[in-house]
Amino acid sequence: MLFHLLLASTFCFMANDNPLLVSSPLPLGAPDFSKIRHEHFMPAFEAGMKQQIEESEAIANQASEPTFENTLVAMEKSGEILERTGAIFFNLASANSDDQIQEIEEKIAPMLATHSDNILLNPKLFQRVETLWKRKDSLGLNEEQSRLLKEHYESFLRAGARLSEADQKKIRAINEELSSLTTQFQNNLLAITKERAVLVDSRDELAGLSEAEIKAAVEAATAKGATGKFLLPITNTTRQPVLTSLKNRALRQRVWEASAYRGLGQSVNGTAGIDNRPLVLKLAQLRAERARLLGYESHAAFTLENQMAAKPEAALKMLQDLAPQVVEKAMIEAKDIEAAMKKDGVNDTVMPWDWEYYAERVREEKYDIDENLVKPYFEIDSVLKNGVFFTMNQLYGVTFKERTDLPVYHPTVRVFDVLDGDGKVLGLFYADYYQRDSKRGGAWMDAYLSQSRLLHQKPVILNVMNIPRPAEGEPTLLTLDHVMTMFHELGHGVHGLFSDVEYPTLSGTNTPRDFVEFPSTFHEDWAIDPIVLKNYAKHYKTGEQIPQALLEKSIAANKFNKGFDTLEYLSAALLDLQWHSLRPDEIPSDVEQFEASALHDMGVDYAPVPPRYKTAYFAHVWSGGYSAGYYAYLWSEVLAADAFAKMRDKGGLTRENGDRYRKTILSKGGTREMMLQYKDFSGAEPTVDALLVRRGLKD
Repeated sequence: MLFHLLLASTFCFMANDNPLLVSSPLPLGAPDFSKIRHEHFMPAFEAGMKQQIEESEAIANQASEPTFENTLVAMEKSGEILERTGAIFFNLASANSDDQIQEIEEKIAPMLATHSDNILLNPKLFQRVETLWKRKDSLGLNEEQSRLLKEHYESFLRAGARLSEADQKKIRAINEELSSLTTQFQNNLLAITKERAVLVDSRDELAGLSEAEIKAAVEAATAKGATGKFLLPITNTTRQPVLTSLKNRALRQRVWEASAYRGLGQSVNGTAGIDNRPLVLKLAQLRAERARLLGYESHAAFTLENQMAAKPEAALKMLQDLAPQVVEKAMIEAKDIEAAMKKDGVNDTVMPWDWEYYAERVREEKYDIDENLVKPYFEIDSVLKNGVFFTMNQLYGVTFKERTDLPVYHPTVRVFDVLDGDGKVLGLFYADYYQRDSKRGGAWMDAYLSQSRLLHQKPVILNVMNIPRPAEGEPTLLTLDHVMTMFHELGHGVHGLFSDVEYPTLSGTNTPRDFVEFPSTFHEDWAIDPIVLKNYAKHYKTGEQIPQALLEKSIAANKFNKGFDTLEYLSAALLDLQWHSLRPDEIPSDVEQFEASALHDMGVDYAPVPPRYKTAYFAHVWSGGYSAGYYAYLWSEVLAADAFAKMRDKGGLTRENGDRYRKTILSKGGTREMMLQYKDFSGAEPTVDALLVRRGLKD
């Protein structure tokens, strides 16, 4: 903190013009979006990097012997400006981007990569951390301090701190190029989403869509200058929500192909489309080369070393053990799909664009349920307040109180105080739920500020989704998938909000990838808990509670089509591991051929059920931080299903259960080894039994 004081006079004149250079005066340090402008970011990034480098040099060059306080704690306190600026900027780059933000992102990404290397490849700084590591048994550290030392020591090693100067130079060049390419990939996906939206000429082609959906398509087309036409946007996954309703098979095929063949350079309206294949090959090559330099067999081996799985073979085994029964389940489901097609007069093999439409028909017939009859009971505000917030209150005693006095970056963003059981403010929660062109696909949680007792910080947490915005004046009615995603993301949210740790490096969701999805997935199942459903599933017009028969059918129908759901996920997870298990000399030249071969070799190449993400638009692994880690959702789901089943058996939705889960899991961040955290909660390691039931693969 000494350096912060010395810097005060340097930055005081700049802070009047740049709000990013000082802590926000708003509650809990919430970003003041009313004052932040695009032109503030580059100067703040530059000032933040300068500040942290000088702080790091001061730590490294101390004459005194290294101690936990003068080295690790000092490092934890460094980089205040950079941390604040990056948290705000990169959330905007994902949730509300524009050309100027993308230009800044492309410029700053390699600079940040170099900055990180300048710290982690500082030999004097590493020497101090390594000295502490060698003395760790005599330092009298508590568990959290020991974990912090381990995290920092391994970060230096994995950055290449022990490599020769020549190899460190190669690592630096690779990191800089990787940062530029991942940014380019992310920006390409945003452009591709706009590029591949499907323009429809005739209203007749939209048979099956509701009036509200058609109205939204008209408004979307008009906004793009195509008055009198209809625009169907493309979401991030291969499957598209609109395919469940469209009766027109030719249009379904157009929509599916617009999704599945994106990023391959295909012509769009007579002009060449965006081609992500060269980017993919270069990213795979660079990651493989970096892993080799660091002494690993592959990028997957490098990535999984500090995960729960530890080795790629463990993740592959879990996925491959499930694959045969999942493929068999999907093939059984396909027979029902083909039967429904024949009943509809379509005597053809089931194609990917048929599956979701006829699966919905089979679901309606099997369970006598129409999704359009259910959606009026899932109005967004009721789901959020009477469903998600209600669950958090029943389990953990927290309440969410909306406030409208804090500035936001988009008019549809909402802000809530999160109050603990004693009425004290625990943190802030931002909710950004609606789809827009300026937002990348998918759903995620992030933090503007992470909890830390050392820094006297309370958490400021953000949830982002891509729910289609209804036409003006129409209610937002959700699918069950959207409902469960809302529960999922606030599961991440409370992992950040309930964090109770000393050091920011170990705070909240700073855990291994194959653990971080556990708390979020665990919270999904409360969406279909009878007590919770009864509280939020009410008709948006009449307030009538969802009829018991419809409720039971909805819960039963939720288990339907799980072969398809699981296979498309498995295919994507295996594809990710196949790409990132390659050595530098094994990188292919043909993306599509490699993808087809990989799926075939793994036994998951079933044409009617393509991967949830194909290579050219697999955001999670090429730009989203999940490289060689997409398997983590299923790994975490094993924990989540097991934990939920055990909590259900002990009374379900009770404060006693919630408090135990909060104390042993949600408050711990990365301060304790992950399996020990799980065993603290459950008393034993998990089994896969509850997962198989959850996925509908076992009664």
